[in-house]
Amino acid sequence: MILRSACFRRLALLMVGISSCAAAAPLPTLDRGRLVVDGKPFLILGGELANSSSSNRAYMAARWGPLRAQHLNTVLMPVSWELIEPVEGKFDFGLVDGLLADARAHDLRIVILWFGSWKNSMSTYAPGWVKHDPKRFPRARTADGRAIDILSPFGEASAAADARAFGMLMAHLAQTDSARTVIAAQVENEVGMIPEPRDHSPLAEAAWTRPVPKGLPGAGGSWTQAYGADADEAFMAWYFGRYVERVAAAGKKAYPIPFYLNAALPRPNAAPGKGYPAAGPIPKVAHIWYAAAPSIDLLEPDIYFPNFVEWTRAYAALGRPLFIPEANQAGKPEAPANALFAIGQLGAFGFSPFSIDNLDPVQGKPLADLYLMLGKLWPMIQERQGSARIAGFRAPVAFDGTPNLADQSVTMGGNRLTVRFIDPWTPKDRQHPETHGAIVMDMGHDELLVAGRGVAITFAPADGKGATGIDWIDEGDFVDGNWVPGRRLNGDESHQGRHLRLPPDGYSIQRIKLYHYD
Repeated sequence: MILRSACFRRLALLMVGISSCAAAAPLPTLDRGRLVVDGKPFLILGGELANSSSSNRAYMAARWGPLRAQHLNTVLMPVSWELIEPVEGKFDFGLVDGLLADARAHDLRIVILWFGSWKNSMSTYAPGWVKHDPKRFPRARTADGRAIDILSPFGEASAAADARAFGMLMAHLAQTDSARTVIAAQVENEVGMIPEPRDHSPLAEAAWTRPVPKGLPGAGGSWTQAYGADADEAFMAWYFGRYVERVAAAGKKAYPIPFYLNAALPRPNAAPGKGYPAAGPIPKVAHIWYAAAPSIDLLEPDIYFPNFVEWTRAYAALGRPLFIPEANQAGKPEAPANALFAIGQLGAFGFSPFSIDNLDPVQGKPLADLYLMLGKLWPMIQERQGSARIAGFRAPVAFDGTPNLADQSVTMGGNRLTVRFIDPWTPKDRQHPETHGAIVMDMGHDELLVAGRGVAITFAPADGKGATGIDWIDEGDFVDGNWVPGRRLNGDESHQGRHLRLPPDGYSIQRIKLYHYD
């Protein structure tokens, strides 16, 4: 009790510093689907560190420079409970402070990944004093009574201790991070139950007999009556959510920056608990998570499967801002096309592949080139996101890796655009259409800006009357925010005015002026 009281006294003192540092820069926030940093919309061109990289400042020292050279502006960085509170009630933020100082020195922002009670479902990042005391910090159990290495979400002491630690971390950042290096935080990591869909510990069994809480469909009845075959997952989603809310609320009280929760996704027809961590924040139980954990602003997907378009559409349909915190392994060749689609079509405020610090510079060049281009286009993108003046394209890919290469169409500025994902001038057996993608923006007065690679676009009047011609196409670049035209592509490069073509071998930005004739 003495240690606990001392901790809360320190938390109160640290929170006093919030008002003094708030004047330095406005807090990061979410506004109308956008992440706002330093009072301006911000696009996360990100990458997530490998799990253990940020556990040692010296290990990271040689990596900050290469990360910045990849044109990242944000690094997603784990902070583990075991390293900031190795002894109960005694907190050490020296590692965190050092890492943030190094990030600032390289002009990088940070998203904190709180590895507290759960990481990839398991409880491996909890401190030793938690792991060694299962009576006070109970484990989840299988139906046959076997304990598993997952803290039960029904453990009161576990929730209180995790909430205290996360609250102390956020209070420390409120007092010390006046530069707003940290712009958001992920609370826990890929929460869920394995190898079974429900905890069967004594505390969980007691909770199972209680009725569905108010505010949920079927409130007052049993979980089985309300949710049928999904009862186990709905039940666990609620109680995981209530535990996470304890943690997030403590952090939010200390430092109210955007908080999100990430989800490990199921394969098709996967059994809960076996094919994926059951009850995590996936779309089918998202309404339960949002009801249980109001301090969590966003539920977001970790997408390691080929069907990126399908999953991002499902999360966008939840009606909250979209962020892709783990977009498969860094270096995947389809990553840039995924980013173009998520940002251009669905209004995502950020994109981040995993293990960015282990990315070979040669393998990572496509992503680096894309981030460089998106950084230049961001002022125009942010003005158009959420409107009909921007669209993003990539060929959807099924879970089995099969791309759907059907043409896609959109109406923009009175014109009908048809986008094709097979380059007309490159042999098909040398193409990888799953890597092709583009963003198109309406600049007004029949002028469009098109950026990406590997697509060809044709144009027709939206009303079907007459024809649309290409007045001119200029390739070019933005230098210090100003458009600098290069070659005029009115000859072979546009097939004598028949299409706009983005070559598949690199990213390009082209500006096109259309006209109409009968």
